[in-house]
Parts: sequence; C-alpha cells; structure tokens
Amino acid sequence: MSHYSVFLPSYSVGQDCYNEITEVTRRFGRKAVVVGGKTAMEKAKESLLDGVKGSNVEILDFVWYGGNSTYENAEMVMKNEKVKEADMIFAVGGGRAVDTCKVVADKLDKPFFTFPTIASNCAACSAIAVMYNQDGTFKEYYYIKAPAVHTFINTKVVAEAPETYLWAGIGDALSKQTEVLLASSGKKLSHTPLIGRQLSYACDEPLLEFGKKALEDCKMNETSYELEQVALDIVMSTGLVSNLSSKPGMYYYNSSLAHAFYNGSTVVQEAEAHLHGEIVSFGVLCLLTYDKQFEKRKKLFEFNKSVNLPVCLDDLDIKKEDVPKIAARANGITEWSCAPYEVTEEKFVQAVLDCDEAGQAYR
Repeated sequence: MSHYSVFLPSYSVGQDCYNEITEVTRRFGRKAVVVGGKTAMEKAKESLLDGVKGSNVEILDFVWYGGNSTYENAEMVMKNEKVKEADMIFAVGGGRAVDTCKVVADKLDKPFFTFPTIASNCAACSAIAVMYNQDGTFKEYYYIKAPAVHTFINTKVVAEAPETYLWAGIGDALSKQTEVLLASSGKKLSHTPLIGRQLSYACDEPLLEFGKKALEDCKMNETSYELEQVALDIVMSTGLVSNLSSKPGMYYYNSSLAHAFYNGSTVVQEAEAHLHGEIVSFGVLCLLTYDKQFEKRKKLFEFNKSVNLPVCLDDLDIKKEDVPKIAARANGITEWSCAPYEVTEEKFVQAVLDCDEAGQAYR
C-alpha cells in the first residue's frame, strides 16, 4: 500500500443552519445552482434564498433532477446551461436526488453541498451513489472520491416533511451497526475501517431511544431534541460510518445482507410501493435470522412493531414465492459476499422465510 486519502464530511444542523451557507461556501465560488426534487426545492427554496440574501452568492436556477438516480438523468442535468455556468452545486432533497447530483458534480468536477429535506438515509454525506436502471431496478454503485463539502440539516424542513420519510430513515439507519459488525467480523482491520466499525456502535441506540418520539414530533411538524438526534443519526452517523468502512478496491464493510435483500426486492413489482429504508428494516431482521442473532432480532422485532416498521413479508406486499427471485437477484451484488462466511441462495431463502414466520407473531 503506497498511500490513501480519507475525506470526511462536515455539517451544520438546526432550524437556522442555512444562515451558514455563505460562510461555508465562500471559498468555492459565487454562482450556485440548486438541483433536486420538485417538492423538496419548493419546500427549501425560501429558506435557501434567505440564507444567501445580501451576500455575493447567487443562485442561478432551481433544476429538477429527473425523478430517479439514473445515468440518463445525470446526463440531462449536466447538459443544463445553468448547471454548466455554476461554480458549485446545491443538492436538495432525498437520496436519489442527492445521488444524481454526486454523479453530476463528479463528472463536471464541481464542488457540491447537500441540503437533505428529509432524513431518510445517509446519502447527503456519503461518498457513494446508488444508481438505478430506467426501469427502476438496481444497477450499480458509483463511487466518488469525496463526499459533499458540507451538509446542511435544517431540522425545521425535516420536521415539516411527511413523517413517513423519517420513519423509513430510521429503518435504513438501523441496518448500519448490524451490517458493519457482520461484514467486518473476523477481519484484521486497519486504522480507517477500524474507526468505522467502532463508530457503528453509536448508530442503534439513538434510534431505539428517541425514534418513536421523533416520529410523533415530525407528525406534528415540530422540531425537538429527539428529532434532531434521530436526524443526525440517520444522515451523519451512518454516513460517517459508510465513508470510513468502504474504500473501492481496498475494502467494503459498509453493508451486508439487509441491503442485499433490498436490492433483490427491486425485481418484485409490488415492493416498489414501499420505501428503501422500510424494506431494509425487514432485511435487517433477515440478516439477524441468517446469522442466528435471535436475541437482537427479538429486540428489533419489538421496536419495529412499536413504530409500525415491517415485521413480515406481508407488510411489504412480498409473497413467499417471490423470495427465490429476490435471492437470485441479490446473489452476485457487493453485499451478498459481505459476510464472514459463504452465503447461498438456498440458505438465504430459508432465512427470509424463517424470519417471516417469526415475524407473523408480532403483527
């Protein structure tokens, strides 16, 4: 090993954190273009404009990202004249909008800043983009050298978003500790992934302790300490772990069978109505079943039930006969091999079915 670099994100959090935009971005240019989802940009537009008001930062335009994180949509955004003119990109919205912006910023070699309007995943501060085919099925991961320069988590904007996104974000974040610990089990870890593994221990507790109250506050569109802690866990804690526990060509301990289940589920049309983190949360239960971690599985079954996250296949509109298709699609993707032992389709199918049977008791 000759050398390697690690780039970690910085962040601002709070109801007024957009007031920090000009201070944070001052060394990167004066012209910014906002790229994101239509609803997200609408919700954040006034606060963004207020954040740069009276400064030398100019927002050139608000550009729709295309609706899904595909290379075709990234190419469409790259051809936009305002995007070409901008010094920096402000990525606004959820995971797919932000991931599209990562590809755009990387290919155009422009600095980008993220403004998550929902706390549904860690895309805002991770250095990996999940790319899909135009039919909605999972395609591949796109790696960028560094994450966003800075992430702005406006808790007022997050609180005013539908609580279903925070709910799914909790489900997604619950995978991080379990997956990283499994993927790195028995490995001799060097400095950086060792830090990632240790940091993963900070991911479960805030979700289990504050998750239910955070969801109640979000439903009332109210900011609170609990909502802030959960949003930071979903966006920053898991994102930091992601950046520390994966390095293309060197190591990948970032995820495992929970995300293998999700990526496999993209072949089931009925599952398309369910959110990423919602499906991942059931994938965590399947992972714990496969790895025979039944005590932790019981704890998460009870938590999932308390906040109405999935506990069985019926909750995801997935039929038992769909499970072999899910396993076949998952086999061969990165997460499939991220376990300290060989994973087989037959055993995976059986673990999912066993998990489903156990989960029926919690409905």
